[in-house]
Amino acid sequence: MSAATKTPRITSRAGKETVLAAPAAVELARQAAEELARPGEVGDHLGMVVEGDRLITHVFEARVPGYRGWHWAITLARPPRGRVATVCEAELLPGEGALLAPEWVPWSDRLRPGDVGPTDALPYLADDPRLEQGYEATGEEDADRLAIYELGLGRPRVLSPEGRREALTRWYDGDRGPQAASAKAAKGQCSTCGFLMKLDGSPRTVFGVCANEWSPDDGRVVSMDHGCGAHSETDAPHPASLWNPSAPVIDERDLEVLATHPVAPEVVETVEADAEGETEAAAPVSEPDQETAGEPVAAAETPSGEQTTAAETPTDEPLVDRDVPAEIAQEEAAESAADAVPEFGEPEPAQDDAATDRKGLDQA
Repeated sequence: MSAATKTPRITSRAGKETVLAAPAAVELARQAAEELARPGEVGDHLGMVVEGDRLITHVFEARVPGYRGWHWAITLARPPRGRVATVCEAELLPGEGALLAPEWVPWSDRLRPGDVGPTDALPYLADDPRLEQGYEATGEEDADRLAIYELGLGRPRVLSPEGRREALTRWYDGDRGPQAASAKAAKGQCSTCGFLMKLDGSPRTVFGVCANEWSPDDGRVVSMDHGCGAHSETDAPHPASLWNPSAPVIDERDLEVLATHPVAPEVVETVEADAEGETEAAAPVSEPDQETAGEPVAAAETPSGEQTTAAETPTDEPLVDRDVPAEIAQEEAAESAADAVPEFGEPEPAQDDAATDRKGLDQA
């Protein structure tokens, strides 16, 4: 905590520090205070507080309504061998006579005896210094002591059975009996409370005295089946949560895009090429139609890029090999023309009768 958080020891001298104490630095500190405050809430410059080497806090009067005794504290600093001031902190701090909120007190310390109502409950204290481990009477010696106290030695008169019965009935039917509002709202009865002091004599089986200063029945006779919220073995109810959480549900389709990065063009081209290759490989090969079954298939592309198909080859002229003699080529062309089958609907070429007869004679 810096010195400016308390009542500052304001001075007008900054020693050897000239940069942070210069009028320009004071004006810089005023501008920082005016950025936090509303117009007119920054008053006169009251002085400065030397916090350390190259660290000075300038103090200005605070004219904020309701903040009497407060001041603006603007801390300036500079680096070694630096000549420029920098704002480090800017805040509104209390001084002497400042109006402050009361110191916070925990709930357990703020609650006092008598604040607990008939239906209120106190938290459970496992290590309560007012309580210790209890015990029960187990021998005849305790019974003898009870009989001696019932005799009422030292008193001229004692309660008669009728007087005792009336008193016990009145207490039991009163505000410290089982029908009280605090008894109906309590989680435990006085018979199990560590702050119960049992009475002597026969009433000890039905009544006792409350010794808990936090109980509204402190110092009063209560029945064994009475109760209140200051029971030594009960706890205060825990308030339910205002938020009713539901079971978590994971929506796998609800995606939150945190950041997107552009994809390189080379990656896009590679992905598209792979997709096209997969599509071509998956495409079924179509069977040729009956009409096109007899047609020749186009030749593959030549290395030079030129394509040659059977359809482009002229059919009117016979194919002649350059190395074959001209006479042999003519004979082969004539034979192929003679063996050619005419198409459907075309007339067959007429044959010379003389040639037919001559052929028959040769065969004979």
